Amino acid sequence: MQLPFVNDQNPGKRIKIFTWHIHGTYLYYLSLGDYEIYIPKSKEAKPGYVGLGTTFPFGPNVHEIDEEKVKDLELDCILFQTKTNYLEDQYETLSAEQRELPKIYLEHDPPQETTPYTKHIITDKSISLVHVTHFNSLLWDNNNLPFTVIEHGVEVRDVPYSGELERGIVVINNIERRGRRLGLDVFLEVQKHVPIDLVGMGAERLGLGEVLHPELPEFLSRYRFFFNPIRFTSLGLAVCEAMTMGIPVVGLATTELASVIKNGETGVIHTDINYLISAMQDLLSNHDKARQIGAAGQAMAKKRFDIKRFNADWLRVFKEVINKNQQNGKITR
Repeated sequence: MQLPFVNDQNPGKRIKIFTWHIHGTYLYYLSLGDYEIYIPKSKEAKPGYVGLGTTFPFGPNVHEIDEEKVKDLELDCILFQTKTNYLEDQYETLSAEQRELPKIYLEHDPPQETTPYTKHIITDKSISLVHVTHFNSLLWDNNNLPFTVIEHGVEVRDVPYSGELERGIVVINNIERRGRRLGLDVFLEVQKHVPIDLVGMGAERLGLGEVLHPELPEFLSRYRFFFNPIRFTSLGLAVCEAMTMGIPVVGLATTELASVIKNGETGVIHTDINYLISAMQDLLSNHDKARQIGAAGQAMAKKRFDIKRFNADWLRVFKEVINKNQQNGKITR
């Protein structure tokens, strides 16, 4: 039986989480939950230490803290998101007392090495491991440790899909640098046969450059379809966002996307690039079909990627991890 959550001597206090600014969009959606989040900022603006930034409309529950002042914080839980956070940052930024707090490692990606034999970095049973997709949890060797899967949650934007622009759109950051794994070759091949644009960081040469996250919904809504050429990755938040807007999604039937889209009904997925090219051409010539598939995908995505469920899942995990620590005799704050 789960014990009631006790946060110090005042059960009315909100949980205080320390983490790093790694994936801005994910952090923004995480911040919509009923807890306080503290993120560091350094003068060097090294990875994870950029503070709030200017892209996302973070609420008052997200606090930017100078790196040198982090050790003075009273916290309840530490959330790691990268190997560097775990192996280096915690020792440089956190106090010895803070490093004894309940800890969670959020794994954003599948293993990028010799899958499925790659062992996860977490071997300490006292650290809770969270994956963002079931595919990711399946590919990692989790060292026989228990783990939790918290599927994505996204806000439903009040921007109607029009699909008036007879073109497809791809949203990927730094696709040239990340290459084959992110489907650079697939994108270039499709571009020979279908009018399609690319946006994202580092997309100036092959595409239209970056469109900031708050401006993406209105920008994307005019495109006939959303194409996801990524060969091997986690489930992109941009895919989830596009589906909740009613934009028909076309993608490779790999990784978690194969469990999200029902081919021909809630989107289009396949491992045959020629099949996908033909499907894209069909959507360009049949606006009604694009609307129909987009609407079906939207209905599914609103349920599966519900932001309230996402934030409730995270609040539950935070409470469980802190309660477990208390049961083991380590009382937070």
